[in-house]
Amino acid sequence: MATRHEEIAEELRRAIDREEYTVGSRLPAETDLAARYGVSRGTVRQAVAALTAEGLIGSRQGARRVVLASRRSQSFEELRSFAQWARAMGREATGHVVSSQYRPATPEDSVRLQLPTGTPVLHVLRVRGLDGEPVLLERTVYAAWISPAVEAVEPDCPSVTQRLYEDTGLVFAYGEHVIDAVAAGAQDADLLDVRRTSPLLRVRRVTTTREGRPVEWSDDRYRPDAITFSVHNSIANNALARQSGQSDF
Repeated sequence: MATRHEEIAEELRRAIDREEYTVGSRLPAETDLAARYGVSRGTVRQAVAALTAEGLIGSRQGARRVVLASRRSQSFEELRSFAQWARAMGREATGHVVSSQYRPATPEDSVRLQLPTGTPVLHVLRVRGLDGEPVLLERTVYAAWISPAVEAVEPDCPSVTQRLYEDTGLVFAYGEHVIDAVAAGAQDADLLDVRRTSPLLRVRRVTTTREGRPVEWSDDRYRPDAITFSVHNSIANNALARQSGQSDF
């Protein structure tokens, strides 16, 4: 059973997620929160300390706490899938496979997946959406050892990551991400419903198992009006996060 300070912490998290307290705004004073929840200031401090430890709010002695982030953000230190991130925002992840075919591994595939050049690897082009609206293109190359399991996943599966875990026990343990911007080509523009040459946020990633065995590498392209990236800096942490919607900056 949750303690009172844990219940208050969760209520504050939800209020931040609902943007009752927006990023950059201040939480009410401890005395106001204590009166609202009918508890002591010590109980409020415990709840606030939990949110501070999670990086949701900043704390400075003698000052009201400032909201730094919400659970709508996904730190790239976490390997949550697109579907898990969408659910955390209360939105529905959708997706469908546009194409899926085996091709000989290129030199780039060979380096990223640690395979001999020419090894058959599975190339999948998938459109991902939020509540049915296309926001992301995934061009993913799967290593030969996991490709048969990927082929068995239905084309409209909302979370391939979750399905592979259920079917094979695979855990995506480590990831490397390189982020830049590219112009939308004809196919990108058509699938994401944007104008050709529109800027897209690109994340090239390689994911591996706990043992360091490469699973996939992918070229992911996001519509910038639907997804943004932000960096939350502190002396202890520099977390890059994926967020929904336009940045306020």
